[in-house]
Amino acid sequence: MLIIYGGAFDVAVKLEQITALEKESAAPEFWQDAPRAQKVMRELNHLRDQVAVWQKLSNHLAETRELAELGDEELHEELTREVSALQKEVKELEFRTLFAGEYDKEDAFLAIHAGAGGTEAQDWAEMLQRMFIRWAEQHNFSVEIVDYSAGDEAGIKSCLMAIRGDYAYGRLKSERGVHRLVRISPYDASSRRHTSFAKVEVWPDVAGEIEIEIDEKDLRIDRFRASGAGGQHVQKNETAVRITHLPTGIIVSCQNQRSLTQNMQVAMNILKTQLFERERRKQEQEVAALKGEDVDAAWGSQIRSYVLHPYKLVKDHRTLHEVGNAQAVLDGRLDDFMEAYLRYRVGQPA
Repeated sequence: MLIIYGGAFDVAVKLEQITALEKESAAPEFWQDAPRAQKVMRELNHLRDQVAVWQKLSNHLAETRELAELGDEELHEELTREVSALQKEVKELEFRTLFAGEYDKEDAFLAIHAGAGGTEAQDWAEMLQRMFIRWAEQHNFSVEIVDYSAGDEAGIKSCLMAIRGDYAYGRLKSERGVHRLVRISPYDASSRRHTSFAKVEVWPDVAGEIEIEIDEKDLRIDRFRASGAGGQHVQKNETAVRITHLPTGIIVSCQNQRSLTQNMQVAMNILKTQLFERERRKQEQEVAALKGEDVDAAWGSQIRSYVLHPYKLVKDHRTLHEVGNAQAVLDGRLDDFMEAYLRYRVGQPA
């Protein structure tokens, strides 16, 4: 029997929601409206996953309680391990309660753009790409490189990744902003210290859940050959596509699919999500301005600094959370920064 109720993860309420969605999905006409059906199934699977986590914790807690009630000294070491495992599970679930945003549970698109500075900035952009891929791998998230522009000599000018996993957007939204690197340049013969910048953009993958009308006359569509890292051609034909939304200046490219039609569809979906996110953030900023609150920093004002010389430190300038093991962060250990940001957003101590 479930023993965990209330709060952001009220199991009883979610079980009722699951029952209602299961009833809806069993109706004969359910798949006649495919977009609606897909949305319902995504929500149903998400709720099932949430409840499964709580059921697992509830069962684990009951088993540990039974073990403790035996009062056997020989089981002390095993009991200690079980309590430690429970504490870890509870901490993870407490972390999940911080995902209060409407789209936090969605998959995410993450884009990286090298700042001014040529090879230095482009190398830093590629280091960030590696960092986010490592982080995603550690969480068993899937990563798909949707678009990629190689650097002139090293690194990348930009990249766009689709990251899919449990609360991907809710976790990654903390990374939106300018990231600053301070290091001894490997490209400087005089071994001088350099400061590099790269901008990270993050938005939720909600193309299947929103209705946005885009006028064809507002689009400029360019076709080109897809290429990978280093400039080698992946396709001999012009299968890659670049869409420019003229009223906003938003540019979206896709080159990872096998056909022009597939790349066009993916690019249009990404454009829809960007337009949606643009409008959503505009509304948030208007509300924040009315409240007299600060809004996210613009380009050129970093959210986080990664210092590799003369000392090693990674510091988030919003939450003031910092760690001395900079290499571990660059290897994908970002969860502490993400949690500190989420707590900062809801006013809890970081």
